Formats: sequence, structure tokens, C-alpha cells
Amino acid sequence: MSSTLFLLTILFSSALGNQGGSSAKYPLVVSTWPFKEAVRAAWRAVHNNNASAVDAVVEGCSACEELRCDGTVGAGGSPDENGETTIDAMIMNGVTMEVGAVAAMRYVRDGIRAAQLVMLYTQHTMLVGEKASTFAISMGLPGPTNLSSAESLEKWTKWKEDKCQPNFRKNVFPADSCGPYYPEDAVDSSKMTCSMVNMVDPNESGSFVDRHNHDTIAMAVIDNKGHIAAGTSTNGATFKIPGRVGDGPIAGSSAYADTEVGACGATGDGDIMMRFLPCYQVVESMRLGMQPKLAAEDAISRITRKFPNFIGAVFAINKDGVHAGACHGWTFQYSVRSPGMDDVEVFTVLP
Repeated sequence: MSSTLFLLTILFSSALGNQGGSSAKYPLVVSTWPFKEAVRAAWRAVHNNNASAVDAVVEGCSACEELRCDGTVGAGGSPDENGETTIDAMIMNGVTMEVGAVAAMRYVRDGIRAAQLVMLYTQHTMLVGEKASTFAISMGLPGPTNLSSAESLEKWTKWKEDKCQPNFRKNVFPADSCGPYYPEDAVDSSKMTCSMVNMVDPNESGSFVDRHNHDTIAMAVIDNKGHIAAGTSTNGATFKIPGRVGDGPIAGSSAYADTEVGACGATGDGDIMMRFLPCYQVVESMRLGMQPKLAAEDAISRITRKFPNFIGAVFAINKDGVHAGACHGWTFQYSVRSPGMDDVEVFTVLP
């Protein structure tokens, strides 16, 4: 390769990659959104205390749970249709490819720590519902405890007063009330009232997904050994149908890590994202040689071709610490701390 061509290759790769300009590869912490305290907690663990990537992710996500980041992480936020808050979380070890996850977990506040316990002390990948809570408590986590808060119950009460609008129901009667609901095609048209005839189709109301009701902390860490881990924590979509599980605890959707390649984290409309496994796609694209920026953009474009109104985002990092993001439907921000930074830096990605 000529020196000129080599120089052009390096410049092109730099343009697609690390916007932070750090010369050191790791340790590195990356998180969705300006969750600076979560990134600082992970950084203290991996940089100051030489913790493993897995333990650093747990510390970072746990900090976000305690702070109730955006009201969509940890206890006390995102009530479901019954006014209850439940927790989804996942941790992935990019060295062993082990995964631990909990979904629709009740009565236990520590989502990410419960997910780690699943990984450490079972041969399973995911535990769900009240049985996940029983397991977590048996392994030493505090509980049972009420995961609702004054704020979440107030939000739920107001939503009920507004006839439970908007919600995630579709093709049901009655569409403008709090139920009980019946399948649209099961309703006898001869018994429909005037108000039923004039109801607005719930599918015409549009999405009510935004950062403050559909958010996740997704975090990836490269530790001092170059090992990579990723994890997530969320209390799910606000006013979700009880029992709903989004992409938060799904490896390959909300997050994915492979020490040989890199990692990815995602946030947004999990019901759509989990159909595409965008973080698995990002990592596999990087495995084939794509730079993080192109890999992130490609994963998002695969979703938007099928769902043009989709709202979501991903960040991507490769094993060399190069990072980038991509989004659709909103402006996305992700947070980074690397050796060349004095503190956490927030990067903005435009749709």
C-alpha cells in the first residue's frame, strides 16, 4: 500500500469513528443519554478500582436505578395499566457470551443486580415476573418492596381520569375508555351504541413514544484488560399492558457485547426494536469490517425501511474504543468517558 493511500485510509476511518479524539483505547464507558452520574459510577469502578467490565456495567446501571434516570429507570416510574411499576434488566459478558436477565420483575428494586445474579448462579438466561423476584430475594437482594412512588401513582391517576388515553391497545372496543376491552371483530355491530360508531380508530392517534416514557439506560464498558460487557435497565413503557416485556432484557436488541468485536446499546420503541435485534446487527456488521458509525446507521435503517415512524437509537463501540451513534425520529445523545477525558462527555446525534 502506498503511503498516500495508507494516509487516506486512516483519515477516512477517523472520520467515521471516535468523535472524542482519545488516543488511549481503554478503559472506556459508553451509555445512552446524558446519564453522567451512571457513567461516572462505572468509570470509578473500572478505572479507579480496576473492576471487570461486567462489574462496572452493574455499578453504572445500578447508579441510574437509584437516581431514577428520566423516571424510566429503576423503581418509582413508568406505571403500567394497573398502576404498578415492574423492572426489566440484562447484563452480558462479552468474553464468555453469558447473559443474565430479569423481565417484568416485581417487588425488587435492583434490576441490574438481579440480572447479574441470574448469570452468576443459574444456567438460565432469563427469569421473569414474581418468580424472578423470589429468586433475587433468595440470593440476597432487598425485598419485597413496593416499586411504585407518589409520582408514578399521580401520573397513573391522571391517566385514568383521562380515560386511559393514550394506550397500547389496538383493534379493541371500547377504544375511548379504561376497559374492559374486547376484540373489535367480536363485538356485535347491532349492539353498537352511537358513541361506539363515532369512536376514533386508536391506530390513527399515532405513537406517544418519547424519551420520557420509553427510555432505557444501555451501557457498554471496556475494562483495563480489553474485555467488554454491556447491560441495560428500564422500568418499561409508561402505561404498558401488564405483562409486557420490551427489548430491555433481550440480548441482541437492547444491548450486545463480544470482546472480539465490540458492543452496542439501544433505546427507543422496544416493541419495534426487538423484532430486528439491532445491537446484534451492529456487532455483526463491525465483525465484517464496518466502522461503528456505518454499522449503527445500517442497523437503524433496517428498522426504518419497515417502520418509517419508528423512534429509537443505538450507539456502537468497537474493540479499539471507536464509538458512534445513529437515531431516527428524535435527537439522540450518548455519554462517554475515556482516559483522554477529564470528565464525562455527551455526544449529540441528529436523526
